[in-house]
Amino acid sequence: MAWTLVLPSKNWIMKKLGTLLSVLLLLNLGSFANGQDTYGEEPETYELREVKHSAFGPGEKLDYKLAYGFISAGEATLTVEKSDKQINGRDILHMVGIGRSISAFDWVFKVRDRYETYMDEEGVFPWLFVRRINEGGYSKEQDYKFFQNTGKVVNEDQEEYRVPHGVQDMLSAFYFARTMDFSNAKKGQIFEFPAFLDEEVYPVRMKYMGTKKIKVDAGKFDCMVFSPAVQEGRIFESDDDLTVYITNDGNKIPVLAKAKVLVGSLRMELTSYKNLANPVAKIN
Repeated sequence: MAWTLVLPSKNWIMKKLGTLLSVLLLLNLGSFANGQDTYGEEPETYELREVKHSAFGPGEKLDYKLAYGFISAGEATLTVEKSDKQINGRDILHMVGIGRSISAFDWVFKVRDRYETYMDEEGVFPWLFVRRINEGGYSKEQDYKFFQNTGKVVNEDQEEYRVPHGVQDMLSAFYFARTMDFSNAKKGQIFEFPAFLDEEVYPVRMKYMGTKKIKVDAGKFDCMVFSPAVQEGRIFESDDDLTVYITNDGNKIPVLAKAKVLVGSLRMELTSYKNLANPVAKIN
């Protein structure tokens, strides 16, 4: 019997692969409900918050690979560095997320994505977000300035949007989620925080699904399991469409993400890591 690999349409693959690459880069573990350009009645000024944590620090680097079924498709890197600049007298961390399709997959769907966030080191919220993406010929540039003390965001066209204090961007959401306390999480419990994406505020919602031991290229790890909290306007159709495995330790780094698709599945997994802030939950 001859076996033939049947691939969905190029446009369909573009949409799904782009989604998973974005999930990797913003990896907030959640799904987005219908957004809104206002977020309740909030005061005009805020006292800048402080979030005590030890989840990550300067020098951290995470590398991932992405596959469609058994076909290698892409790779991504997330880095954290200390910025030599301050904003409003506050120290800044500079995070960069880069995602790209490998050359052998470019004929199907060429991805060249770069995300940057300049994060308040004490408050774990963004002051500036930069997005430069090119996905299968579709390109987009975004520059968001966050005025966290007055609750607004100004985009590259100088349009203003009212947001809650501490609102996250696509990339900073990944790091903020890692500061959250899951030590007493119960199966089915939902965690939520706001993010600003494409000129709207969205509630990012993630559901805790328990723990599991996972083996990937970087080793075998004890992990916490999360899935999107399904809701109207969601990216994924059900809880089972996306599953993310996070190290069950102080770092809370994503080890594996799996997404169901029409034919087969998409898979993102950790290949290497450097300069973690805490001992990693690796199993010998």
